[in-house]
Amino acid sequence: MLKRFVSYYKPHKKLFIIDMVCAFTISVLNLVYPYVTKEIINNYVPNRLITMLLSAAGLLIGFYVLKAGLNYFLHSWGHIVGVRIQSDMRRELFAHLQKLPFAYFDDNKTGVIMSRMTNDLFQVSELAHHGPEDVFLSLITMVGAFAVLATINIYLVLIVFAFIPFFVLFALMMRKHMNKVYKESRVAQGEINADIESAISGMRVSRAYNAQEHERQKFDDGNGRFVECRKRQFILLGKFHSSMTFFTDFLYFAVLLAGGLFFYYGKINVGDFTAFVLYISTLITPIRTLITIYDQIQEGATGFKRFCDIMDVEPEAQNPDAISPDKLDGHIVFDNVTFGYKNSDGDSDGKNDATVIRNFSLEIPAGKTVALVGPSGGGKTTLCHLIPRFYEINDGKITIDGYDLRALDRFALRKNIGIVQQDVFLFNGTIKENIAYGNFAATDEQIIEAAKKANIHEYISDLPDGYDTNVGERGVKLSGGQKQRVSIARAFLKNPPILILDEATSALDNATEMLIQDALGKLSEGRTTLVVAHRLSTVKNADEIIVITQNGVEERGTHETLMQAGGIYKTLYEYQFKNL
Repeated sequence: MLKRFVSYYKPHKKLFIIDMVCAFTISVLNLVYPYVTKEIINNYVPNRLITMLLSAAGLLIGFYVLKAGLNYFLHSWGHIVGVRIQSDMRRELFAHLQKLPFAYFDDNKTGVIMSRMTNDLFQVSELAHHGPEDVFLSLITMVGAFAVLATINIYLVLIVFAFIPFFVLFALMMRKHMNKVYKESRVAQGEINADIESAISGMRVSRAYNAQEHERQKFDDGNGRFVECRKRQFILLGKFHSSMTFFTDFLYFAVLLAGGLFFYYGKINVGDFTAFVLYISTLITPIRTLITIYDQIQEGATGFKRFCDIMDVEPEAQNPDAISPDKLDGHIVFDNVTFGYKNSDGDSDGKNDATVIRNFSLEIPAGKTVALVGPSGGGKTTLCHLIPRFYEINDGKITIDGYDLRALDRFALRKNIGIVQQDVFLFNGTIKENIAYGNFAATDEQIIEAAKKANIHEYISDLPDGYDTNVGERGVKLSGGQKQRVSIARAFLKNPPILILDEATSALDNATEMLIQDALGKLSEGRTTLVVAHRLSTVKNADEIIVITQNGVEERGTHETLMQAGGIYKTLYEYQFKNL
């Protein structure tokens, strides 16, 4: 994982090298002060060398000014390196998310994914800056201090450094426990973000059902779990810091005791003893720095591990020899198709309770309108998801114009399919931007024409900002019918040969439904159209109506033939209109 982390420095190698040179220079300058102090005490002052004393003082001032400039670079451009690496990772993660199978988003909460893109990558950014810089600076200072100390009195150095292996052993023992707790803390924080995202998105529902107390309780439960995780984390961190602080204090105590004895017995002079104490202080400073950044290293390493967990999820499979037809006619064939959503164990062999479609066969001629009706749970919406290959089938084959879907390029396939769903998703932006999702290269005139066909142009024109009106998050500023017509305009602009209408009018009032049915009628002309509907009045004019239950295709035919057959379709139809 370290090699993978280091690879993100490559685009910023030049700036990173300058950063490390600055850190190295600061480490060297930190070693000068004790040496100059030793010379002043041992030589310049006793021998009354005032010129040398003033020169040494001037040299120190110059070094301090240089050190200030280097520290400025480290704390500004060093952080910028970390931010740029964070930006690269976030861009790479977002691009990877665009390629992941839909099943991944079925199994992972939006808030958890957002937490990994924000909180986790922020910690990685801090690690990217402070980690190499502080560790490098500390190691250079420690090695340099040790080398200089060895020239003063090797025996005293060996006595002092005999305690360091105990410090290293303790740090390694603590690391294993801290890794586990830090990961649990990250998971808990992701869950809180997911709960907040869900609560804010569902604010109207919770208010409508007076469920604020329930939401507060649910949040408090998650918040409590997060507090417990963080408490365990900080208890371990407290043990680590207090132990390491005791070690550095004990190291200083050992220097004073051993150095004092060496001075008492004449093994070192006063200047060497003073320099030795100062070098030990110089040595203790990077040790304390390493202790301080240990928490940051743990946080960053955990965040990078969670980043890698997503990056290692396999994206949607793409056939390297995939076919990319420019325009499809829309002749769709389901050939003995079996499909089941993966359960929690990842089982999708089509033999478990998650199986939705089993041995299903259906042919939809190009340019025809086919309606799928029947009780809930029969797999009608799932069939619509399989055509654009949002999910991979377990068995059988789906073809369009004779092409197996698995042999088609996903981009080319989806370019030929338009989808209008009951639950319309509008992006936070303008009406114009949302319609333009159908074709980002469209002109304003083409966008307006699409809106006219969707019977939404007059409403948009009456708005103060017209097509530049912001729709709000998920289109909250528009009514259900208005959002639906924007979605239809989007489909008009895309102009696909295959159209999927999944419960496109089921949640609308009669007046709005008439407007949208008119728009959908225009939209369906000359296209292969698959309509999923529970409101049977909307599919009476379909070229063919397919009645689907959990047993597969039960009935098929036109509205008239199915009514004459007196089967499931007639029963459903009469039930819907029995009180009219």
